Amino acid sequence: MLIGADSADDAGVYRISEDLALIQTLDFFPPVVDDPYDFGRIAAANALSDVYAMGGTPKTAMNIVAFPAQSMAVEVLRDILAGGIDILREAETVLLGGHSIVDEELKYGLSVTGFVHPQRVLANRGLLPGDCLVLTKPLGVGIVNTAVKGGLAEEETIRRVTRQMATLNRDAARVMADFAVSACTDVTGFGLLGHLAEMIAGTATRVRIDAGAVPVLSEARDFAAIGLVPAGAYKNREYRRSMVEMADDFDPLLRDILFDPQTSGGLLIGLAEKQAPALVARLHEAGVEAAAIVGQVVAGDGIIEVR
Repeated sequence: MLIGADSADDAGVYRISEDLALIQTLDFFPPVVDDPYDFGRIAAANALSDVYAMGGTPKTAMNIVAFPAQSMAVEVLRDILAGGIDILREAETVLLGGHSIVDEELKYGLSVTGFVHPQRVLANRGLLPGDCLVLTKPLGVGIVNTAVKGGLAEEETIRRVTRQMATLNRDAARVMADFAVSACTDVTGFGLLGHLAEMIAGTATRVRIDAGAVPVLSEARDFAAIGLVPAGAYKNREYRRSMVEMADDFDPLLRDILFDPQTSGGLLIGLAEKQAPALVARLHEAGVEAAAIVGQVVAGDGIIEVR
């Protein structure tokens, strides 16, 4: 075992031989959009993301389904599974089967197995003073999805956010593989600052986040201003309160966005400062248009300083 349950990493890693290790992960959740096919795509992209964050390539997957068979048409399930299969095909990952149960609440996701060289595993620990942090997708998905559930989001907004959530982190991971990355994670339910806290908790490093450089969905601020902030954002902020330093007059809307729980969020990549601009340029060339340098790592006390 190279990485197991004793860490807060995105997946487990088990070495098979000197040049092969397995990455294993699973993820499932209730629908975040109304369209069953899109839900399947998003759930699959989200489950695959953990393998990409660990520096690996997904190879096989198995469906996880909880379905209210007595109250929902089976066509809904077919569309969900079709969406998941299409994303797996895009990721060149083989579906081997899966397991389903009857449940009152619909849920879908995947268990995923990936390959990685044992010497190229990326953990979420390992940030070094002098590193920069690069984020590959905009924040604000949780806030926008709250607006979607409330019927307040326009169709174009729904399409754009759905497209982002269903976009694989594959291209970002392929570009990242050409750089000497010190640590990586994907930004999901704990929000940007929550996952960053996992990366530096108990370490002799401090992170300075340039809030103005963080990519944010344009509608997220407007929705946050009218109170459409998911409960998870407040839970994330309370849980990591002792690790985050913000000025008393820091923009409360941006604060909520930085803690906003993401679904199928981007990669958060740490690497040496001199390499970070080249990584961002390469990401842009690969179509990862939102990628940006959002912070810097310095020697310190396990604190996130947001400016």
